[in-house]
Amino acid sequence: MKNKDELANFTNLGYPSYLMTIIGVWKILGVIAVLIPKRLLLKEWAYAGFFFVMSGAVISHLIVGDTIGRTFPAVLLFVLVLISWYFRPAERKITVID
Repeated sequence: MKNKDELANFTNLGYPSYLMTIIGVWKILGVIAVLIPKRLLLKEWAYAGFFFVMSGAVISHLIVGDTIGRTFPAVLLFVLVLISWYFRPAERKITVID
């Protein structure tokens, strides 16, 4: 969904518009991966993807010198990803057996 304002924001960061579609599809697949039962390793990969996309968004906004008002939504989503990963239920965590 290439909203006019979001497209302007995305291209202001220096990214091509087609990347919005690619990232959007991967985000939808990531949400599906997080929501399906079991598949713990797949969930970890989905969270890793969210981490890289959102941390990249924050860094991109900082590099181009965006205002806090334009950077804050990316920071908020990044923090929500971290909180969601950290507070996930114990049965959704991968445990390492030595």
